[in-house]
Amino acid sequence: MDTASDTATAPPARTPAPDGERMRRWRMVLGADSAEATGCTLTGQDAAMDGALDALYGGAGKKPGGRSAGLGASAPSVARWLGDIRTYFPSSVVQVMQRDAIDRLGLSALLLEPEMLEAVEADVHLVGTLLSLNKAMPETTKETARAVVRKVVEDLEKRLESRTRATLTGALDRSARISRPRHRDIDWDRTIRANLKNYLTLPGADGGPDTGTVVPERLIGYGRASQSVKKDVILCIDQSGSMAASVVYASVFGAVLASMRTLATRLVVFDTAVVDLTDQLDDPVDVLFGTQLGGGTDINRALAYCQSKITRPADTVVVLISDLYEGGIRDEMLKRVAAMKASGVQFVTLLALSDEGAPAYDHEHAAALGALGAPAFACTPDLFPDIMAAAIEKRPLPIPDREAQP
Repeated sequence: MDTASDTATAPPARTPAPDGERMRRWRMVLGADSAEATGCTLTGQDAAMDGALDALYGGAGKKPGGRSAGLGASAPSVARWLGDIRTYFPSSVVQVMQRDAIDRLGLSALLLEPEMLEAVEADVHLVGTLLSLNKAMPETTKETARAVVRKVVEDLEKRLESRTRATLTGALDRSARISRPRHRDIDWDRTIRANLKNYLTLPGADGGPDTGTVVPERLIGYGRASQSVKKDVILCIDQSGSMAASVVYASVFGAVLASMRTLATRLVVFDTAVVDLTDQLDDPVDVLFGTQLGGGTDINRALAYCQSKITRPADTVVVLISDLYEGGIRDEMLKRVAAMKASGVQFVTLLALSDEGAPAYDHEHAAALGALGAPAFACTPDLFPDIMAAAIEKRPLPIPDREAQP
């Protein structure tokens, strides 16, 4: 038995943390209220991190009306706190803490100050908050806010554009299959599968083994040569307050789709009114500042507008992004969806277009749409290109978690 070898390959034993280190960890986890119970006093960076956390979360559980945290409502103290958390925590944690600070402490008004905007870590949720404050934003803040929004939009475009273009270009090529393709446009895999019934066995030359061949009576190929518009896409986006992240992602995707010459893309946003932002699609930042988050919802009116813009039903994809809380005429909404599908429109219903899963939504309306063949489901930004590719090719949508769908 090779004792030395066994010792070398055995996993190292875990050394228990000393009591002092264990108490330090518990003290960090439990917060300032545990100082007496743990008997641990924090110093240096530990104390600074604990102070930043306590300023935001230290008042959890206190009675309404009492002081709930230590940030106060002044821009200087919040700006210092934002700088502290960016020093001590990774970007993903900073974004969560910023979101919690806005929700828990009502700091939205402070985001109207340019120096505050320059201090925050920009993300999709911050963009949603800024858009909801757009109408109240003073002129001195608007340029800074646009710079923050543009940074997030550009980051999203870098992440999403190349895959979206590649996926949809392939889908558009496949949707344009022709029966008499030129040689370079033949889809050999599909051609061979379509002609397997024409398989012939041929005797081998000079007494050699028999060989086989497929006689391609029917060729299948791509119509790649045409650069004309092949599909029309209408993005119809609910801009109620709960849909903020979806509005951001949909605007970015709308700009990407609009940049593809073989797609004619229209972007429509709605609450109780309907606004067509198609002419601003060359700049998703302009699209976002053209929205107005909050307010009621009239899906039927929005779909009526979209329906009026359809000229080629068999080559049109309509994507409704909404939590389906309808303030308009429910039966008319469902009739419009049924009519569009009957005419050949590919209709897609997304409860959300974000990384957060499905929000609260109207289950009854979702079930009714599902019965019409337009199942409603939440979609992540990474899955959206595949959803659109399936709709363009008129094949079943890759719906995630089918068992969980209404």
